[in-house]
Amino acid sequence: MEFQELVCVNCPKGCRVKVEFNDNKEITNITGNACPRGKAYAEQECTRPMRILTTTVKITNAPYRVVPVITNGDIPLDMMSEAMEEIRKIEIKAPINANDVIVEDFLGTGVSLIASRSMRSL
Repeated sequence: MEFQELVCVNCPKGCRVKVEFNDNKEITNITGNACPRGKAYAEQECTRPMRILTTTVKITNAPYRVVPVITNGDIPLDMMSEAMEEIRKIEIKAPINANDVIVEDFLGTGVSLIASRSMRSL
């Protein structure tokens, strides 16, 4: 048996969750979580970790050269390099409002890349 210990980040309690795996790397047991969200977090983190992506994209006709963006949901952690490559290609034009969609269904993940602040035009 193999073990992995995680600290759950779903609430301030920070449960130490222990995940047991069999020889085929399948989860066989999860302990230490105080609630069902801790178990779900551990399962997700051990199978395919997900993260929200925050970064910037180029913007023209604006007081600044970049505008902050964020995904409106989690994307697989193993897609972050691909996501950043795609983001480097994006250039938008001001004005833009906070929560405007920059890219729908970003990389086929089902989540959108949205502006996280407004930017006026020059």
